Amino acid sequence: MKIKAPTFADLFAETSPQLGGARRTKFLETLDRIIPWQGLKSLIGPYYSEGKRGAQPYPLELMIRIRFLQLVYNLSDPMCKETLHDSFACRRFVGLTMDSKCPDETTILRFRHLLEKNVLDKQVFDLFKQQLTARGLLFSKGTIVDGSFIEAPSSTKNADKKRDPEMRSAKKGSNWHFGMKMHIGVDKATGIIHTVVTTPANVHDVTKADELRRPDDWEVIGDSGYLGMEKRESADPERVTYTAAKRYGQRKKLSAERVADEKVLSSIRCKVEHAFHRIKVQFGYRKVRYRGLAKNTARLTMLASIANMFIGNCFENRTKVSFV
Repeated sequence: MKIKAPTFADLFAETSPQLGGARRTKFLETLDRIIPWQGLKSLIGPYYSEGKRGAQPYPLELMIRIRFLQLVYNLSDPMCKETLHDSFACRRFVGLTMDSKCPDETTILRFRHLLEKNVLDKQVFDLFKQQLTARGLLFSKGTIVDGSFIEAPSSTKNADKKRDPEMRSAKKGSNWHFGMKMHIGVDKATGIIHTVVTTPANVHDVTKADELRRPDDWEVIGDSGYLGMEKRESADPERVTYTAAKRYGQRKKLSAERVADEKVLSSIRCKVEHAFHRIKVQFGYRKVRYRGLAKNTARLTMLASIANMFIGNCFENRTKVSFV
C-alpha cells in the first residue's frame, strides 16, 4: 500500500510518547511484521470492488488493516472509527497520516459483512495455517483439545424480550454460564491452533474430541472433561492414544509417582490454555459481540488466525525449545 509522505504533525506525533503510545506502537509493529498482508490482499481482492466503476472505495489493504485492528482491540464499528481519530499509532499502522480521510463506521461495517458473507474467515485461517506449516511449525502428530465458554448477555431487556435463541446455559462446577463454547485443537509441540469448532454452551467438550483431531494424529490429550473419549463411536483407539487428565478429587488416591505423571501431563496440556489466553485476555473476547453463532464464529476464527501468528512468532524466537 502506498503511504503518503509524513506531515509535520506526523513527525511531531511520532516523537511524542503521549500521542504515539510506546506499548501500543510496539504491539502494532509486531502485528505488522507477522501478518502476511500480500497473501490477504490476494485472497480478499476478488471479493472487493476496488478499481470498478462508480465511487472508488478505500484501498483494500487499508480496510484489511482496519479489520485486524478492530479484532485485536475488540472494537465495535463506531469505536474503531473513534480509535483511528484518536490514536496516531493506530493511524500509522493502517497507513493513514494525520490529515488523511478516515473510513466511517458504515464503511467498516460493510467490509466486515463482506468477509462474513463470503466465509473468508475460514479461508484466512487456512492461509495462515499453510504459512505456518511451510515454516515447520505444525509438525507433531499429537493434538491437545479443550473448550472454553464465551459469555453472552442473559438479559431479556431488548426489543424481542428474549435472550439469544442460539445461545444456551451450562453449569461448570457451581457456576452457571450462558453463551457459546469455543472448542480448539492445538499442535502438541508448538501450541498452534489447527482446528476451531463453536457450539452452544451446553454441548459437552468430549463430544467434539474427534472433530478436533487431525486425520494423521496418533495422540489426543485433554483435561478431565474428556474422560471416556476413547469409548465414543467416533474414536479410533486402535490407532490413536487418548489421554485425559484425572480430576483433582481423584489425584488424592494416586501414588506420588502417578501424581508426578499428572503434573507432567498438565505441563504439556497447558499449551492449549496459552491459545485461549491470546483470544480471551490479550484480544479481550470473553463476551460475544453479536447475536447468533455465525457472526461470533467468524470473529473467533479470525482471532484464532491472529493468535496463531503470535504463537508461531514466539515459538521461533525462543532460544531453548523443548520438544515433548
